[in-house]
Amino acid sequence: MVFFQGNTCCHHCFAQKGFTGKDIAASKIAPKSTIYRITKNFKESGSIVVKKASGCPRKSSKRQDRLLKLIQLRDRGTTSTELAQECQQAGVSASARTVRQRLLEDDLVSRRAAKKPLLSRKNIRDRLIFCKRYRDWTAEDWGKAILSDESPFRLFGASVKKLVRRRQGERYHQSCVTPTVKHPETIHVWGCFSAKGVGSLTILPKNTAMNKEWYQHILREQLLPTIQEQFGDEQCLFQHDGAPCHKAKVITKWLWEQNIGILDPWPGNSPDLNPIENLWSILKRRVDKQKPTNSDKLQALIIQEWAAISQDVAQKLIDSMPGWIAEVLKKGQHCKY
Repeated sequence: MVFFQGNTCCHHCFAQKGFTGKDIAASKIAPKSTIYRITKNFKESGSIVVKKASGCPRKSSKRQDRLLKLIQLRDRGTTSTELAQECQQAGVSASARTVRQRLLEDDLVSRRAAKKPLLSRKNIRDRLIFCKRYRDWTAEDWGKAILSDESPFRLFGASVKKLVRRRQGERYHQSCVTPTVKHPETIHVWGCFSAKGVGSLTILPKNTAMNKEWYQHILREQLLPTIQEQFGDEQCLFQHDGAPCHKAKVITKWLWEQNIGILDPWPGNSPDLNPIENLWSILKRRVDKQKPTNSDKLQALIIQEWAAISQDVAQKLIDSMPGWIAEVLKKGQHCKY
C-alpha cells in the first residue's frame, strides 16, 4: 500500500489497471513531485519509508555542546575561531564553522555589541531607587514632566555605520565614501520637550563650556518660556541629570524661587531612562541626511529639523516611560531605547 497525506492508494491496483505516475498525479491525491518520489522509492526498495541519510557523523557530544555554550556565555566576546581552538585543546576536532552551527542551535547569534555607559554598583542601586519611586506613574503622569538634556552635533561626524550598494571596483567612488575629518567641528545644543511637543532649543556659542552661569541663562531664557507655552499655570516637573552645573546651589535656589519642581533623584549614567535621547537620534538622522557642509548650515538644519518634530512623536516617547521603568526594575541594568 502507498499512502499519500492521509489518503490511501493501492499501488498494485493502479499498476494492474495500467495507471502510470502521470495518471496517479492527475487524480490530485498528492502533489506530483510527492507521487513520483514515493513511487520511485517503492520500486527501488519495495517500501515507501524514506531512509534517513547517513551524512557526516556529529563531531561533538551533547555534553561537549553544553560545555561550548557555557564557555561562550562566560565570555560573549570569544570568537568561533577561539572556541574551536579551545575545543581542539580538549580533544574535540571541531572547526570554527562547526562551532558556529552548535551556537546557532542555542540561538546564540553573533551581533555588534551595543554601546552603553558603564554602570557601577551605585549607578544600579540609584536606578532602582528612582524606578521604584516612579513605578506607579502612568503615561498621563509623565505627561506633566519636561525632560531636558545637552547633546553634541558633529560636522561629518555621524556615528551611525552607513551602508552603501556598490559594484566591484567602486569602493572608493565618491558616492560610496563617507567623508571624515580628523577634528570635526562640534556644536553643543540644549533642548527640552514634553508630551505636548518639543520645547525651546539653544545652541551654545563656539568654545563655550556649559557652566552654572550659562545654565542659569538657558533656564531663564529657554525653559521658562517653554513651561509658560506648554503648561501655563498648570504645575509641571522639570528633569535634568546630575551634571555639576545642574546641581550647583545657585541653580537649585533659582529653580526653587521660580516654583519649578524637580524630578528627583535622577540616577547617574542613565541616558536610557530619558526619552530625549531618542529625540536626539531622530534629529541627528534628519540633519545628517541633508549632508551639511559647514557649521552655519549645520546650525540652521538643527534648528529647522527640531521645529519639524511633531507633537505625536513627542507624545509616543513620553508614553513609553512606564515600560522603560518596568524594564529597569527587573535588574537595574540597561534598557532598550
